[in-house]
Amino acid sequence: MARTVADIAVPDLTGTFAVITGANSGLGFGLAGRFALAGAEVVLAVRNRQRGVDAIARLRAEVPGAQLSILDVDLSSLASVAAAGRRLTTFGRPIDFLLNNAGLMMPPTRQETADGLELQFESNHLGHFALTAHLLPLLRAAPAPRVLSLSSILARSGRLDWNDLQSERRYRPQRAYGLSKLATLLFARELQRRSAEAGWGIRSTAAHPGATITNLQVTGPTLGGSGSRALQSLNQASHRIRWLWQEVPQGILPALYASTSPDAAGGGYYGPGGFAELTGAPAPARVPRRARNAADAARLWSVSEELSGVAYPTD
Repeated sequence: MARTVADIAVPDLTGTFAVITGANSGLGFGLAGRFALAGAEVVLAVRNRQRGVDAIARLRAEVPGAQLSILDVDLSSLASVAAAGRRLTTFGRPIDFLLNNAGLMMPPTRQETADGLELQFESNHLGHFALTAHLLPLLRAAPAPRVLSLSSILARSGRLDWNDLQSERRYRPQRAYGLSKLATLLFARELQRRSAEAGWGIRSTAAHPGATITNLQVTGPTLGGSGSRALQSLNQASHRIRWLWQEVPQGILPALYASTSPDAAGGGYYGPGGFAELTGAPAPARVPRRARNAADAARLWSVSEELSGVAYPTD
């Protein structure tokens, strides 16, 4: 049995509008349920529509009367991200909460997207960077908009090799994953800086779930190859160590706190407050040294604009 921790209070979100990527399972599904329970209207931004439909059925069983809808988006496709942005823009509803949660973890071999980019880099960082840009006018139209970026404790191992951001020369699954999650954290912090400087009014935060049992660990790497099977076996074996892991209802708490609490600071980073930030109640997380590099954050922003073809405003 995994460790459990005390729940946190969530403000009344009645009348608000939330978009959550990867909301059909794992942390995203848990966050969608908590937002719906607090009264928010929730858009499940998912790659697989049928899984989104199934998730809505489960959520409505848990939260009768929940206001839920599906947005088709594949974060590994810039065209799909742009189309999703157009659909929400046509709908015209100001977005109070954008939770950039969806993620892909450690495929055993390097995979390239249709955009010619490494799969984890585009799915975990660049797709969310572009989606946030497309939705920026809708976020700015909300009275107190918030953007949450889900990083990982493995961001600590991430390194930005400017000559090999796409892991073309040497692909190692954990290295590429750590790079993508470091990029996610740098984006969250730079978004807050630019929002404050330009007066966008957006509060940008980041969080990580520590060691939480989700489909990302259990099935995320199963994209083929003996390496994926070995990693899956290792994860499943480690899940038997009770104190090392927590379940999704506890794992979502840092992200839930970072995205809804009035006390969560813009630019803040939150994770479990227990041993090594693996489990425990939400608390400020240690920001890796490389994520505090302002020059790298600005450079990554420029590179991300170039790679994605989107341009954020300067005012």
